[in-house]
Amino acid sequence: MMYNFNEIEAKWQKYWAEQQTFKAENNSTKPKYYVLDMFPYPSGAGLHVGHPLGYIASDIYARYKRHKGFNVLHPQGYDSFGLPAEQYAIQTGQHPAITTEANIKTYRRQLDQMGFSFDWSREVRTSSPEYYKWTQWIFIQLFNSWYNNSLDKAESIGALVDVFSQEGNSNIDAVCDDAIPVFTADEWNSFSSDRQQQLLLQYRLTYLAETEVNWCPELGTVLANDEIVNGVSERGGYPVTRKKMTQWSMRISAYAERLLQGLQTIDWTDALKESQRNWIGKSVGATVVFDLKDHASTIEVFTTRPDTIFGVSFMTLAPEHELVNQITSLAQKPAVDAYVLATAKRSERERMADVKTISGVFTGAYAEHPFTKKPVPVWIGDYVLAGYGTGAVMAVPCGDQRDYDFAKHFNIEIPNIFEGVDISTEAFTDKGTTVIANSDFLTGLEYKEASKQAIDALEAKNHGVGKINYRLRDAVFSRQRYWGEPFPVYYINGLPQMIASEHLPISLPEVEKYLPTEEGEPPLGRAEVWAWDTTLNAVVENDKIDHKTIFPLELNTMPGWAGSSWYFNRYMDAHNSNELASTEALNYWKEVDLYIGGSEHATGHLLYARFWQKFLFDLGVVPVDEFAKKLINQGMILGMSAFVGRVEGTNTFISADKITTESIQWIHADVSFVNASDELDVSAFKSWREEFKNAEFISENESHFKVKREVEKMSKSKYNVVNPDDIVSDYGADSLRLYEMFLGPLEQYKPWNTSGITGVHNFLKKLWKLYVSENRSKVTSAVATKDHLKTLNKTIKKVTEDIENFSFNTSVSTFMIAVNELTAQGCTSKTILEPLLVLIAPYAPHIAEELWEQLGHKESITTAEFPEFDASHLVESVKAYPISFNGKMRFTLELSLDLSKEEIEAAVMGNEKTLAQLEGRVPKKVIVVPGKIVNIVG
Repeated sequence: MMYNFNEIEAKWQKYWAEQQTFKAENNSTKPKYYVLDMFPYPSGAGLHVGHPLGYIASDIYARYKRHKGFNVLHPQGYDSFGLPAEQYAIQTGQHPAITTEANIKTYRRQLDQMGFSFDWSREVRTSSPEYYKWTQWIFIQLFNSWYNNSLDKAESIGALVDVFSQEGNSNIDAVCDDAIPVFTADEWNSFSSDRQQQLLLQYRLTYLAETEVNWCPELGTVLANDEIVNGVSERGGYPVTRKKMTQWSMRISAYAERLLQGLQTIDWTDALKESQRNWIGKSVGATVVFDLKDHASTIEVFTTRPDTIFGVSFMTLAPEHELVNQITSLAQKPAVDAYVLATAKRSERERMADVKTISGVFTGAYAEHPFTKKPVPVWIGDYVLAGYGTGAVMAVPCGDQRDYDFAKHFNIEIPNIFEGVDISTEAFTDKGTTVIANSDFLTGLEYKEASKQAIDALEAKNHGVGKINYRLRDAVFSRQRYWGEPFPVYYINGLPQMIASEHLPISLPEVEKYLPTEEGEPPLGRAEVWAWDTTLNAVVENDKIDHKTIFPLELNTMPGWAGSSWYFNRYMDAHNSNELASTEALNYWKEVDLYIGGSEHATGHLLYARFWQKFLFDLGVVPVDEFAKKLINQGMILGMSAFVGRVEGTNTFISADKITTESIQWIHADVSFVNASDELDVSAFKSWREEFKNAEFISENESHFKVKREVEKMSKSKYNVVNPDDIVSDYGADSLRLYEMFLGPLEQYKPWNTSGITGVHNFLKKLWKLYVSENRSKVTSAVATKDHLKTLNKTIKKVTEDIENFSFNTSVSTFMIAVNELTAQGCTSKTILEPLLVLIAPYAPHIAEELWEQLGHKESITTAEFPEFDASHLVESVKAYPISFNGKMRFTLELSLDLSKEEIEAAVMGNEKTLAQLEGRVPKKVIVVPGKIVNIVG
């Protein structure tokens, strides 16, 4: 019987689907375990061999936990809203839903053929109205909530209204907008409804505000910082500019401290935690208010070094700061306007990363030092960001290198306020125990005391206050595109109103085109009618609403991270039409026990998801405020790119082993044109593109044209993608699963090499032969030998430790060793070979199921208990003693380790080999070291 992996894998995939083998129950006497992968965006290209890495790891662990007696939830779904489908719709006119559905079918087929133990009965899609109904519901709850600092949690906006109507807002400690006017209860009660709503917007956890955003004209939408790479859009590489727009924002800043503290309670990687800590960016210091000369306005800055207040020699505003237009002098206006325009073309990330370029413009305005009253020139510079802090800095060039470089470049004064420190070549940035100098009442004080006294003095003068600041900014939540969740919002008198929850979902309407309207509205502005599930009182007629003639609807859609910020909770009760998930299901599963995904989501999805989880916890919707106990970031499988060398300025290609000139342009070639010997199929390459059709190729002969190889990220644009369909067809899913684990530690980056998969494929053939001869099973009821039991138990021990430590690569090596040993031992014992299959099953489930069935089992191997390690089989009971004569070893003798020194000597001296060596002589002495050696002297 041959190992026909294609038939075997198709058979068991069909069995698992029909039997719903991996369907989890929400009630079980077993302990629960929830394993989750970051769900994929279904792109048109489908999966390449790099994508399954994390899925294979999570699947091994999920299968292992089932064997260990857990009720395992291992669901899968699709993050199915996204720009690629919309861009394709713009180009072709095909509705994004059609494109997405086709892509999902491809993904599902590919995922199924790899044998993943997903519970597909709980599949979710973020683009499904049944799903985004609850995304819209969460948005409504955020709108109807505010953050109470006194209780350190979110509360209903109704509770805030009650306080306003009884006490006003003077005693409210809330996370809210700056500069909210103080009002009494009588004043509140006298305000018009519109005025009250305007004030409440400044407290709500999701709110409308004019903010600086990353605008991409080509894509026609706002982009998040993590959607921009090197100043251009990640999708398409289009230019991105900064502009002000009225946008929905999420007040994630309210949760900054809790997001920081929560990191101490979860088992996530140190690198990822550090990324989030840096992104949140907690700083302790003070706000300082500078009056402006000849202006009524003031400039507020935040500083972590109030002790350096006397070292201020200039101020820098972000080019986007609202005061720039107000304070710029006529003489400086042309230069300032030109600088502001140039800065708008650079993303915030680009500006933050560019530490070498020094640029700025003097506004012509001066601030007044709060203590000395001296004039302080006000500049603008792109190293200051409008969204961080107050968008302004007090520049202390002697104590900050960027300020120092700026001052040197523009010949601005650099006063030294540090005692005994030389600042002639660089700033002094070490707080340490440095004593402050030339600083009036702070002179002679060290950092901590000087900071305290500076804050006290600023507060006494009403020019500042001690403060904790966070780099984390509120998240822009609007996107000017079609393919996203519609907002459940309409407007009356320009003020947002929430559509009642009973009318959700607000489904995406049909539009003629997916581009912004001629008036500049988002694509949803093209919708003639919007359909609703039920009648909306006085707003909807015949289940349809014309957004232009009754009440204006919100025409933006939600960002891509909306649906992914809570999906892990939906899996717990995926088909509940009455609530996000039932209390019973949420209390049973609680949180994800193991979450696997890429580290690139550290400051995007993973931060937003923690924010929403904490908010839902405050509302009492979910039972825990962190959604994932443990998180592992898988590494990346890299592609082996192929490059052909073309002489610059020509269409002549030279074989890589013949290149002697430096004037070579290296061009990516599709790896499918290259064989295992790095030789290019020249005819296929010529047919690939019109520009290569008549190219000249110089080599020994056309069949030996060499390419250059380099390891790069696996990407369609680099033509180095390997399709898992081909690997599964040629070697089987079990080979693919084993090989991806065998490549190296899960968290590391490692290159793909298709030729390497033959090793694990041959191992599976050898495993098959251990159980099956040509036409019958080789497994018998033979009694296991000590060697058999030793091999099995050391394998159990190592594999169990490896799985628990997520060291899957070394498990594969252990399996190979075990099969080699058992083959050499001629093992046919069912006592050994049956538990060995259970060990291998999480890694190579198809072959394990097939051989398990051949052993006579009627139930799936997934129901079998994981073997337990028995240490007694690894304890050596005998020792092969080297028997030496005058220091020279002549033979070995196997003796029990329980024997005493005298018994060992007697056994050796009575052995016929010893008698033959002595030839009748009587030795002078016999040296015995129990457990080690025997040496006969004389």
